[in-house]
Amino acid sequence: MPGPKKSVQLSGVTVAQSAICSIDPDRGVLMYRGYDIADLAEHSTYEETAYLLLEGELPAADQLVSFRRELADRELPPATTALVDRSAVEAAPMDLLRTAVSSLSFGESIDERRTAARLIARLPTIVARYHRLRRGLDAVEPDPSLAYSENFLRMLHGGQRQEAAARAFDVVMILHAEHEMNASTFAARVVAGTLADLTSAVTAAVAALAGPLHGGANERAMEFFERVGSPDRAAEEVAAAFERKETLYGFGHPLYRAYDPRAIILKRLARDLAEDRGEPNWYAIAEATERAVSETKGLHPNVDLYSGSVLRYLGIPNELFTPLFAASRVAGWSAHVLEQHADNKIIRPSADYVGEPPRRFPNRN
Repeated sequence: MPGPKKSVQLSGVTVAQSAICSIDPDRGVLMYRGYDIADLAEHSTYEETAYLLLEGELPAADQLVSFRRELADRELPPATTALVDRSAVEAAPMDLLRTAVSSLSFGESIDERRTAARLIARLPTIVARYHRLRRGLDAVEPDPSLAYSENFLRMLHGGQRQEAAARAFDVVMILHAEHEMNASTFAARVVAGTLADLTSAVTAAVAALAGPLHGGANERAMEFFERVGSPDRAAEEVAAAFERKETLYGFGHPLYRAYDPRAIILKRLARDLAEDRGEPNWYAIAEATERAVSETKGLHPNVDLYSGSVLRYLGIPNELFTPLFAASRVAGWSAHVLEQHADNKIIRPSADYVGEPPRRFPNRN
């Protein structure tokens, strides 16, 4: 079996025992609490999946009704609303989200399970409100009568209900909800390990997710597709990018040695949306890029290659890709913080010193 990648710090090092998520890198299998991601994407909703991550089991009917009632608490506190309204035009998306998430801790309950539900409920409200105000549009208030994904798309776009689009968005959110000990989850657990509160740990996770090597990769992949412009030019652009030694986002993964199982589902979803909307270009470019990279470097796609195409078909601009990743992953982050706090040990790794040998302070007389 190939060893861990040398370009990734702590690769192959176990830092915690967790019952939340498991990955088989050779078979390309991802499971949440023992459930295959393909089954969850086909049969579950984001609300059910979030409940599963937090509680360890899928909800019974009455439990799901109760949890959906918790997730209907989508109104932002006044301080957070004021922050978003004041900063939407000038703040970058993840800068705004990081600060807004931190502000959600003001006056928050010490019940961390309740806090987790509120974060899951309110992050989409922050994203949608930010988007509309940034474009000079009136904010659309959340509708507690709508399911999670329908409500978000209505807050983002206004107008009529979009049930088919909501189901596609639900699948995207399920696929991004958790992924074991990735950089942002590790950041959350490090902060939680100091016994800091859940919102502080999630704020750290949002900061970690912002980087293009983590949550920002699908945005960079979509920018590459925009540069390609047509599937006929994909092979040429891929070759030129490799010649310039550019990073091609959406390929390879520190864990998977097989095809990322999330990419399989998103590829199919992108193809279906392309056919439904009669707009094949984004899917065709992604597929042609995948083929060119596979033939040149033998790399498999990861979750980021097709997720941008799916979100674009749902009318979501590039700048919101990473904030929506955070809005999904907050369920997994929260589950990890709750698990960390249940049997806490502070996380304090060591470093190998490679600096100067011992030396004396110079005599300045």
